[in-house]
Amino acid sequence: MKINIVALAFLLYSLHGNAQEKLAEKLQTYVQRFNANDNESVINNIPNKAAYGWMQKNIPLLDCPDKEIEQTYYFRWWSYRKHIKSSPEGTLVTEFIEPVKHAGKYNSISCALGHHLYEGRWLKNNAFLKEYMDFWLYHADKGQSKPRFHQFSSWLPDALLAYYKVNPDTQYLKDRLSDLDLDFEKWEKERKSKNGLFWQYDVQDGMEESVSGGRKVHNMRPSINSYMYGNAVAIAAIAKLVSNPALEKKYSTYAQSLRQLVLDSLWDKDDKFFKTKLEKGPLHPTREAIGFIPWYFHLPPDKTTYGKAWLQLPDTAGFNAPWGTTTAERREPTFRTRGTGHSCEWDGAIWPFTSSQTIRGMANYLSDYKRNNAINANDLYEQIHKYAKSHVMNGNPYIGEYQDERTGAWLKGDNPRSKFYNHSTFADIIIQDLIGIKPRTDSMLEIKPLISKDKWDYFALTQLTYHNRNIDIYWDATGERYHKGKGLTIYVDGTMSLQQKDLKNCKINLN
Repeated sequence: MKINIVALAFLLYSLHGNAQEKLAEKLQTYVQRFNANDNESVINNIPNKAAYGWMQKNIPLLDCPDKEIEQTYYFRWWSYRKHIKSSPEGTLVTEFIEPVKHAGKYNSISCALGHHLYEGRWLKNNAFLKEYMDFWLYHADKGQSKPRFHQFSSWLPDALLAYYKVNPDTQYLKDRLSDLDLDFEKWEKERKSKNGLFWQYDVQDGMEESVSGGRKVHNMRPSINSYMYGNAVAIAAIAKLVSNPALEKKYSTYAQSLRQLVLDSLWDKDDKFFKTKLEKGPLHPTREAIGFIPWYFHLPPDKTTYGKAWLQLPDTAGFNAPWGTTTAERREPTFRTRGTGHSCEWDGAIWPFTSSQTIRGMANYLSDYKRNNAINANDLYEQIHKYAKSHVMNGNPYIGEYQDERTGAWLKGDNPRSKFYNHSTFADIIIQDLIGIKPRTDSMLEIKPLISKDKWDYFALTQLTYHNRNIDIYWDATGERYHKGKGLTIYVDGTMSLQQKDLKNCKINLN
């Protein structure tokens, strides 16, 4: 039988187009529901009436069999655009939708800056994030009675490099490298202890009323030390990209020195966990979720002994609760005892801020560490699914500040300040961790899926912008969902670039 190549190509293009149209229809249905449940008390750059048009043009579209993950994916994008806000000093992304007293000018807060950049880098039109980064580097502290950028711990250089890996702009990096260097040195002056580790108040880690911390104690926490390690690694990488060997050497050497200090000083060999070192004493005895943050930045070596920390995640006496990952181990005697007289307890309750950090560390461990026999992809999926499921209040999609680990009740109730709380990531987790898009500085599109074969028979992630190319990814175990053949199919700018039978690691050279 003679095959008409032109007709076959047209058929494949039509089927590809039909899939896109169905995803756009799905998006519209979600947006209509989200809009209907919102009184829109605060309107920033993109009102609800423009939400569908903006999302259709800007976000990667998702189709998957887990409807709780799918709905939460779209809800988080719908919520994120609510926080995009113009100011006289550039476009910002807010944390609270309502004004709060502890914010800087224009309701700006730096605590979740890294999360905002990791999430927003997947938007097609994301140049506003450069204005947002510049706001914190150059404008946030001007005219303020106290420092605003360093009001909270930050992993800005790491997040800037993560942004670049999706949206390459070498000149932007080059123009800001010296300021990143100066800012890192400022952190050293403000927060570096004599022993070389960084200290932080728990409140300025964004994690006040924690088990091991305090508002006036100079404890050396795994969180800020992991951030500063990640920042040093990132500055070294940026220096290499822009051909600055002196800064590359300075920060690569610094990163390795800090890494060793963390391993020597914050790792509890008996409890197999990274812990907080007290200002005047030993390690605090309690395991807290900040002990997973080192894997967010690939700080721990690939050794079995460090991987044993992850045994605490699926353990119900550890961090595994019905509604997600707790911020302190559940066996801790003072678990959830600090709720009287405070409003932001990190002594056990579930915080999306922490959940998203822990999931990223978990995914890095599964994807990039060979000696990873402590957990598996099903454990990751369970955490992501529970995280998605937790986005609910009174039967409607919701994201707030923090939750009861047993009931899922939001502990600030329906407080207007807590609605649409932009203090974590979700879409970034689905894209980078579950589906496995691993951004790189070179021209390779690398995918390391962490979806077990028994979980999803299909998924589609389309109109993903990566290195200025349009990427569409389809997984179809039977070939009957998208009609593109069985297996994994990837299009680059509308042209089929890869097709393979199994959902496994793969690479595409985009040059």
